[in-house]
Amino acid sequence: MNNLCPTYLCPICAGPLSLHDKSLACEQRHQFDLAKEGYVNLLPVQNKKSKNPGDNKEMMQARREFLDQGFYQSLSDKVNSIAQQALTAVSAPNVLDLGCGEGYYTHRLAQVISNTEPQIAGLDISKSAIRYAAKRYKSINFCVASAYATPFADASQDLVTRIYAPSQDAELARIIKIDGYLITVTPAAEHLFELKQKIYQTPEKHDMTVEEIAGFTLVEQQRLTDVITLTQAKDSKNLLEMTPLAWKMNDEQKAVLYAADLTLTLDFHITLYKRTA
Repeated sequence: MNNLCPTYLCPICAGPLSLHDKSLACEQRHQFDLAKEGYVNLLPVQNKKSKNPGDNKEMMQARREFLDQGFYQSLSDKVNSIAQQALTAVSAPNVLDLGCGEGYYTHRLAQVISNTEPQIAGLDISKSAIRYAAKRYKSINFCVASAYATPFADASQDLVTRIYAPSQDAELARIIKIDGYLITVTPAAEHLFELKQKIYQTPEKHDMTVEEIAGFTLVEQQRLTDVITLTQAKDSKNLLEMTPLAWKMNDEQKAVLYAADLTLTLDFHITLYKRTA
């Protein structure tokens, strides 16, 4: 955890947590130790719905290796550009990447807004993902927590990014400041459609409906479309394993998929919202 530690709230009593040596504690003496990698686990056992919620280690590693190859860099660049514009008039902004996974997007965003002296946090329910993120990106504060009950104070965030992550409207409205921003990324109609065609007899395209979020006004929506060709079996394998589509294919089908080049459409909706009420 870096020196600009955010003021986390206790996930048990909602009181502010203070840093004491290598742990965080509230006035009710609920205590949460910092892991050696620097992150803090703020997901109480009673709030878990499974032993290891979120993406497992294999999914995390597949996503990490795939993203490190730069296949989704165009998405990261576009999100970062929109974030920079949204934060133009804000000095020392509080920025949260909700559902940050292994930290790829969080880290790249931190790099492009570093001149504003931001305080950046990444949150994910997957302990394996957060452990890796904290170990790799030391300047960012990472925590294991639920996106539905985040350990952040009311109206504490200038910007929240939500890339492919589930959340709750009321919780977003709680933590984002009035006139603060939310950037969401969801799949647009053609996203990975060629891959779906190899799995389903009648593949369906993604819904193009613009999401309405209570308490927020839509500022803009951009559609980003790109085409990539995967020539290495390991890249095709990583892409498949980081998506729920992996469960739809048997080993024989996967082997056929990995044996040939794979050209895919990337298609994203990137939406900017402003907190208004």
